Amino acid sequence: MYSIGQVSKMFDLPIPTLRYYDKEGLFQDLEREPSGIRKFNEKSIEALRVIECLKKSGMQIKEIREFMNWCSQGDRTLEKRKEMFYARRQEIEKQMEELQRTLDMVKFKCWYYETACKEGTEVNMPQHMEEDMPADIVQCYENAHADKL
Repeated sequence: MYSIGQVSKMFDLPIPTLRYYDKEGLFQDLEREPSGIRKFNEKSIEALRVIECLKKSGMQIKEIREFMNWCSQGDRTLEKRKEMFYARRQEIEKQMEELQRTLDMVKFKCWYYETACKEGTEVNMPQHMEEDMPADIVQCYENAHADKL
């Protein structure tokens, strides 16, 4: 069993956030001492791992609460839960592709300005882009400038 302070340190989350999650009904198996002090068991720790994963994936607390309610309903909601995670995966993959395009633009611009600064001007950059751009930067440039279909 873990105290709220221990869990706060484990997950680097403020104690008020953990209390909020509890108030929102996100912990199905959270235990309380007679004095009302929350005690986290392994199931509630695992629930917190899932909650944090879903939050980082962009889900709202309302949607996470619905998922946790599905979990409490047992096997009859397995299909819903599976579909939800497939949808999250698809959304995360889309976000990762967008971030990769952003990173590729930043990498290209780093090369661009590094080259321009060495010369003290941007005047020759079109020529450098045709002749001197390294293969990995060409890839970054192409990905950053690829049209979304």
